[in-house]
This record gives sequence, C-alpha cells and structure tokens, in this order.
Amino acid sequence: MLRKSSFTLFSLLLLLVSSLVHPADDVEMIRQQFIGDYELVSYFTFPASGGERDMNYIGRLSYDAFGNMAGLGMPNNLPERANNSSDRTVGGFAYWGGVSFDVEKSIVIHHVQGSPMAPQWVGGDNIRHFAFEDGLLKLSLKDAQGRVTATLSWRKLQ
Repeated sequence: MLRKSSFTLFSLLLLLVSSLVHPADDVEMIRQQFIGDYELVSYFTFPASGGERDMNYIGRLSYDAFGNMAGLGMPNNLPERANNSSDRTVGGFAYWGGVSFDVEKSIVIHHVQGSPMAPQWVGGDNIRHFAFEDGLLKLSLKDAQGRVTATLSWRKLQ
C-alpha cells in the first residue's frame, strides 16, 4: 500500500513539475519553428461585407535566433505602376523589430522598431495570429471583434 501511494504521490509531483516547465518549453519550441526566411505565397483580405480579396503581393519575412523579425511586401504591379507615373510610387509594407509569443493564444507579437512605409507603427505592436498548416506559416490579422480581416501565408525558404 505504501508503495502504491508513493508512486501516486511521485506521479502527481511529476505532473505538477512538468506543467510548470511546459509553457517555457512551448515558447522555445515555437520560437525555433519560426526561425528562418520565408517568401509570401498569398495575401488575402476579408472585407466585413463578405468574400475575399487577393492583394497580389510578393514579399519576404525573416525571424532570427536573437528574437528579431523583418517583413517586406509589395503589390506585384508596383513596378508597372511606377513606370506609368512621374510621381514617386509607393505601396506595401516594410518593418522590423523584436518578437514575442503568446503560445496559448497562438499569437506572435512584432514589436515594431522601424517602419518607413507606416511610421505610425513605430513603437507599437503588430499582433498576428499564427498557424503552421500544410507546410506554410499563416499569419492572420483580426479586428476588435475577433473576425479575421487578412491572412498572409508564408513558405519557409530551404
């Protein structure tokens, strides 16, 4: 009887210790999974009125081992638009900064340190809901009500 209760106590203690260590392990596992360079496969927005809109973007995304990220993207037709205009033609996104994770909510937080295309982002956080599906990293934006407003799908470069 003493042996069975000792085993039960040991099992409960092991379960408690593993639950305390588990979140840190999860964050490290996710951080390692993010590290690398990605190419943009698709960028869709989802208007409140319904449907989806293909933004027709190209881009790159990088996460490094030091907790930093950088993302760049532009419309496919930006060079053509620039050729047809005498004005400076801009479009897309470009920003970089630190990264943190809320693994329980499947959120990656980009702490924006620089953003020449959207300077109002500097000092703020770009929150992205992440999922690794079908060999892609999918980053989604949600509105205040929790509705997905856009999803960018990224393929890791090999």
